[in-house]
Amino acid sequence: MRTLAFILSTVALLAACDQQRIDKLEEGLATEADVRKQFGEPTQITEKADGSKVFEYPRQPEGSTNYVITIGTDGKMSSLRQLLTPGNFAKVQAGMDQAEVRRTLGKPARTQRYAMKPDEDVWEWRFMDGQQKKVFNVTFDRDAKVLATATTDDPRETMAK
Repeated sequence: MRTLAFILSTVALLAACDQQRIDKLEEGLATEADVRKQFGEPTQITEKADGSKVFEYPRQPEGSTNYVITIGTDGKMSSLRQLLTPGNFAKVQAGMDQAEVRRTLGKPARTQRYAMKPDEDVWEWRFMDGQQKKVFNVTFDRDAKVLATATTDDPRETMAK
């Protein structure tokens, strides 16, 4: 029980820190160096065809956000987005491939394959729905295409009660 309390307090602290970092960055003015100073090294950098860069800052598996920050060709931050939103969840449709889902939602908190369904992979993201902790699951078929999605209560919350 102490471990769970520690994890929950750490998550709350990270969320508060992220908001303070975001408040220090202004689109069109903050530089790549400013972004790295506030958020550190990104877990992944994608260079786009136009010369811009997309930095990924997932807060999974314990956090409830996944940030992407775009640095324009001028070296300035052009956008900072939190990917785990109802709008992005709604974009995940049957038939989408894993790469497209990954671009839409960022790095999942967990991926798993169940022994009874070896042709399916399940990816999950933790997020907040108001004050409720939830999990968004995407099930992929053997061709790495979306088969189904589901939103559930975070089982860690149920266990804590």
